[in-house]
Amino acid sequence: MTNDQPQHPPVHTVFPLFVNLSGRLAVVVGGGEVGRRKAQAVLAGGGRVRLVCLEPKPAGTAFAAIDWHATPYSDSYLDDAFLVFAAATAEVNRQVVRDARARGVLVNVADDPVASDFLMPATLRRGPLTVAVSTGGTAPALAREVRRLLDELFDDAFASWLEALADLRPVILARVADHDQRRRLFRQLADRAWWERFRHEDQEVVRRMLHDEVLRLVGPESPPL
Repeated sequence: MTNDQPQHPPVHTVFPLFVNLSGRLAVVVGGGEVGRRKAQAVLAGGGRVRLVCLEPKPAGTAFAAIDWHATPYSDSYLDDAFLVFAAATAEVNRQVVRDARARGVLVNVADDPVASDFLMPATLRRGPLTVAVSTGGTAPALAREVRRLLDELFDDAFASWLEALADLRPVILARVADHDQRRRLFRQLADRAWWERFRHEDQEVVRRMLHDEVLRLVGPESPPL
């Protein structure tokens, strides 16, 4: 008996994880559009990039921070790598995967989620907020559409609200010893009504109101913020 149903690649069940790339090296093999996009994403995340490809480094400031090597790939370019991105030809990508795994380094293969150790999500940044969306490699276009919808939801007012909360958090942690009281206070400051005020009122005035609300909730016996 034959199976006429179309065969699909396995769906990835992914473990969401935000990685601190600050100062860490990511190696990108392949200098086409996809490789350059991966490189820029790493730079945006605070990492360093070594890019290996056959194309010369483009002029301009967009690629100035990239350690660009216009040369055939060899495994020595993976020295000190924290992450590896394979975005070259299929043959080169297979070699990069073998070399990265031999070194115990996680590797992402462009357009091949099954061969990848990790996936690149569609990402939205709003101040300190980072939202990552993934479909496990099954529908990247849909992940990008979800990211677009989130882009409309989380506006600049949300970023201002979040930055204000980020400024107040270490003060609250230092001044409020009781953990239950802290949680209640953080919940009150995270009420959506504050977001609406940041949207429709002068943001500096609302920041001051948020600050005064913390003083009120902490109590007059506490030192001034």
